[in-house]
This record gives sequence, structure tokens and C-alpha cells, in this order.
Amino acid sequence: MTQAAQQPQLTAITTITATLELVSGLRIGAGDSEMRIGGVDNTVMRHPHTQAPYIPGSSLKGKMRSLLEWRSGAVKEEPLGYKDLEASSAGVQAEVKRILQLFGISGDAKLGQEMREIGPSRLSFWDCNLQACWEQDIRGNNQMLTEVKSENRINRISGVAEHPRQTERVPAGARFDFRLSVKRLAGDGNELLNTVLQGLKLLELDSLGGSGSRGYGKVKFVGLAIDGEDKQAEFDKVQPFARATA
Repeated sequence: MTQAAQQPQLTAITTITATLELVSGLRIGAGDSEMRIGGVDNTVMRHPHTQAPYIPGSSLKGKMRSLLEWRSGAVKEEPLGYKDLEASSAGVQAEVKRILQLFGISGDAKLGQEMREIGPSRLSFWDCNLQACWEQDIRGNNQMLTEVKSENRINRISGVAEHPRQTERVPAGARFDFRLSVKRLAGDGNELLNTVLQGLKLLELDSLGGSGSRGYGKVKFVGLAIDGEDKQAEFDKVQPFARATA
């Protein structure tokens, strides 16, 4: 059998859609390259044409992968790779493999046994734009799409507020269109899709974006559907710490 014949076959692409609603203010920084006198210190990511805030797919992917790696117990400074799969104990090996199958392996991996065993990255994260109806309502009422929150640091000894700063964030209640694609290869079981749903539930339990420890970035998924079929009731029952089996 040739190597080409051994490569996994793509059999389907599953699409998960939902409304991503902010329960608390969200800040995903834009990394300003210029200083503005009297301006906001920390601005949010905005679409270059509409100037409306959005959630980059990379932010969702990075946080979801990080949470799943922490859950696996194999987390380290860099994303897990094929060598970590080989070195992992029997108790976590199956979970590490699912993470690599979903998110992919590093670019320096050889296109040999690693790709035949893991296959290509299954997940494609899309940028989340503001829901058109929510944005229209806000603009129609002459309201702002973002808010500015004043913050400072408290001197533990004197009790005096120091280093005031202004942070921009998207307010609680904002709604975004969420979409995620999952490639399905021959031999893939339901455990990969289950891990995806568990990862989304971990996002709900933790936070997205910056300053999560200060209450920012609490989100929830509403109206979740898989290939157009309503699965919100099933998603509400997902237990992210009930590990999937190999």
C-alpha cells in the first residue's frame, strides 16, 4: 500500500453555530501602536472597515485549547505536540491525542507517521462579528458599541488609588454570531465532537479575553445548533469534567 493510500479520508464537515452572548464586559486588546492625548489606554479589537468590535477566531481557539490542555493535566508552556503524545501516560494519552486531532500538530512535524496517526487539524474557528440586529438596535438608539471602564491600583499600605487607567471593552449583553467547523475523517468517532462541546462549556465556566480574574469575559452560548439542528438542550447538559473515553 502506498503512503498516499494510507492518508485519512475526509468524510464530512460538521458546522456548529450559536449566539455568543456576553454576560460581562469583554476586552480583547487591539495593541495600539500610537499614543493619544486624553484617549483610552487600552482599546478593543475592531473591524478595519466598520470599526465595530469583533472576536477573533484565534482568541477562541487559543483559549479553548489552553483550557482543554489544562484539563488533560499535560499542559506546558508551549502547545502540546506529537512528542507529548508519545511521552504521556496511559491515563491522559487518549485525551492528548484528541487535542492534537482537533487543533493540529506543530509545523515542524514530519508528514509521516504523525500525520497518518493524528491527521490534519479538525477545527476551523471563524471570527465572530456582532449580530446585525443587535448592532442596528444599538446604533439606532444612538448608543455606543463599547464602554470605557476606569480602573486603578490600590496601595496596600496607604489605601490610596494609584495609576488610574481607562480600559475599553464590549459591554455585557452584546451578541455575536459564532461559527465553528469540524472536519470528520474516516474512523473518527463521536468522542471528538464531544470534546469540542466540552471545550465550549469550559469557555462558559472560565472567561474569554483579558482580565478574566477581574470579572471580564464571561460568555454563554445560546441557540447552539449542529448542522442546523437545535442542540441547545443537549449542550446545557454537557459536563466538561466527565472525561470522554478513548
